[in-house]
Amino acid sequence: MDMFIDGAWTPGHGAPMEVRNPRDGSLVDDVPMGTPADADTAIRSAARAMEHWRQVPMADRVALQKKLAQAMRDNADRIGQLLHLELGRPHAACVGEIARSADLLDIYAEEGLRLSATMSLGSAPGERTVVTREPVGVVVAITPFNYPITLLMFKLGAALIAGCTVVAKPAEDTPLSTLALAELFHATGLPAGCFNVVTGTGRGIGAALVDHPVPRKVAFTGGTAAGRAIAAAATGTMKRLTLELGGHSPALVCADADLDQAAAAIARHGFANTGQFCYRVNRVYVEQAVYEDFLARLTPLVQKLTLAPAGGEGDLGPLVNARILANSIAQTEDARAKGARILTGGDKPLGAGFDAGHYWPPTLIADATEDMAVMQEETFGPVLGISPVADWRDGLAKSNASIYGLAAFAFTAGLAKGLAICEGLEAGSVWLNDIQRSSHYVPFGGMKQSGLGREKGHYGVESYLEYKTMYLSYEVPA
Repeated sequence: MDMFIDGAWTPGHGAPMEVRNPRDGSLVDDVPMGTPADADTAIRSAARAMEHWRQVPMADRVALQKKLAQAMRDNADRIGQLLHLELGRPHAACVGEIARSADLLDIYAEEGLRLSATMSLGSAPGERTVVTREPVGVVVAITPFNYPITLLMFKLGAALIAGCTVVAKPAEDTPLSTLALAELFHATGLPAGCFNVVTGTGRGIGAALVDHPVPRKVAFTGGTAAGRAIAAAATGTMKRLTLELGGHSPALVCADADLDQAAAAIARHGFANTGQFCYRVNRVYVEQAVYEDFLARLTPLVQKLTLAPAGGEGDLGPLVNARILANSIAQTEDARAKGARILTGGDKPLGAGFDAGHYWPPTLIADATEDMAVMQEETFGPVLGISPVADWRDGLAKSNASIYGLAAFAFTAGLAKGLAICEGLEAGSVWLNDIQRSSHYVPFGGMKQSGLGREKGHYGVESYLEYKTMYLSYEVPA
C-alpha cells in the first residue's frame, strides 16, 4: 500500500517497509518508509483542508461522523481481516475492535452537539464578554500496534468533531488497517486532507511530524520513553499534548474478597490481546491469608486459555514481533533465576503452527519479589507476577511504588475499605471488584509517568479545542 494523503494513494520517498504476519512470518504487504518530505506533504494537505473543515457547521460534522461510524460497521469484516493479518489477533476480536471503535465515533459526534459558548451577565451596558472554543489546529496522531484502530479513534474522532484535521502515523507493524480506514472515510464523504496517513518509523517520519512548525497538537499513545522524547521535542513549537503512555497496573486482592470473582477478572483481563495493552493487570498483590487459595483458583483459569497457531483458532494470538516476545521471555527467565515459581507457561511453544511465529504462553509467576523485572517493568505480554502481602495497606504501598499510574484494580467485600483503597491508588482509572472495558463516556489517561491529558467522552473533545475570550463593545441605542 502507498500512503494516503489529500484523499489519494500517494507513493512515499523512502524504501518499502515490510509488514509481516506474526503468526508465521509471511509477508502481508509493504508500505513506504516515510521521509520528512512526506511528512511535510501530509501536513500541508491537512492545513489546507482545515481552512474549510473548521467552518463546516457542527450539525453537518456530526452527521458525517455518524456516517463514518456506520461505514466502519459495514466494513468491519474487511478491515478486521487486515488487522488480523498484521497483528495476529484472532479474527473475531479484530472485527470487534472495528465495531467498538465505531461506537466511539458516534459518542464523540454526540459530544460535539453539546459544545457551546458562554456570555457573562456581569458586563456593563454596551459591553459583552463571550468565551468560545476554537479547534486547536492540525493534529499529529501517533498510534501503537496493539489496538491500532481504537487508539486512533480516541484521537481522530475527537479532533474531527472539534474542527481539526489529522495526520496519522500508525505503528510500523500495523499500518494496513489504518490506511484502509482512511480510504474508506474518504469514500464515505470525509473531505480530502482531513485524514491523512503516513507510514514509517517513529525516529524517522514520526520525529519529522512532531518537529514540523505547522501542527498545533500531538496526540500519542505508546511507551513512556518515546512519550518523554515527544514532549521534549514539542516544546520547541509549544504544541499541545495528549500522551497516553506506559502502564504497570497492579491488582490488590484482599482476604475478604470473592476469590473466584477476582481470579476470573484477572485471568480475563491480564491475558486479553495476549497481554498487549497498557492498562492490563501486570502484577497482583494478594493478602497472605488467602494467597495459596487464590493461586489455586487462578491457575486453572489461565491454563484453559489456548494459543491460536498459524492457520488455527484459539484464545490468544502471537505477540506482534520478536522484540515484544523477547521482553516476555526475559521477564520470565529473570523471575525463574531469582527463585519464583512458574505455575503455568514459561516455555516457548514448539511445533507446527508455532515455530515460525512470535508465541509465548499465558504465564503465571508466583512468589514474585520487588527486585524482579515483572514487578517493576511493563511486560506487554502474557506474563503475570503475583506476590503475597501482609495486609491491604502493604499491598497499597507496593501498588503505588511505581513510576506508572495508568490503571489499578482492587477486590474486597468491604465497601469502606474498597473506597479507601480506590482513593489511595495512584492511577487514572481504578476498578473495584470487577474489571470491565474502559467506558467511552468517561476520561481515560494516566497519572505520573503514564501520561498527560485525557481521552474519551467530552473530555477527549475538549482537548482539541482552545478557549477564546472576545470582548465586545457597542453603542447602546438612546
